Amino acid sequence: MGTLKDRLNDDLHTAMKSRDELTTSTLRLALAAVGTAEVAGTTKRDLADDEVLAVLTKEAKKRRESAQAFADAGRADSAAKERAEGEILDRYLPTQLSDDELAGIVAEALAGLSGKAAMGAAMKSAKTAVAGRAEGGRIAAEVRRQLGV
Repeated sequence: MGTLKDRLNDDLHTAMKSRDELTTSTLRLALAAVGTAEVAGTTKRDLADDEVLAVLTKEAKKRRESAQAFADAGRADSAAKERAEGEILDRYLPTQLSDDELAGIVAEALAGLSGKAAMGAAMKSAKTAVAGRAEGGRIAAEVRRQLGV
């Protein structure tokens, strides 16, 4: 199996052939974001799958936030388009953890840590354990809840 970037490119070509405009435009934007990340820094480099996944996660989060902003502004058509783009990007992201699963993983990651001073170490440990299967905001909220901060 190829890399995640290869899968995105293959799916883009398939969408172009089937004239699926929404998928085509969404994947083009996602690949452009990956390309931007590849040239960030001093030299161009190919991103590893976990780095591409991080870019896609950011793009999906942007779509959710935009959809909410459009919905709040009464622009239902734009909100629906953003949600549809987010659903396309979600195909490439790992399945998100339920609240109970997240609580269990965070509890294991926080073994031996307590208090507000441990928040940084707790977040690092929890993010590593969750490995992209939940957004940072959800992880932080659960860590705060379990630490009593």
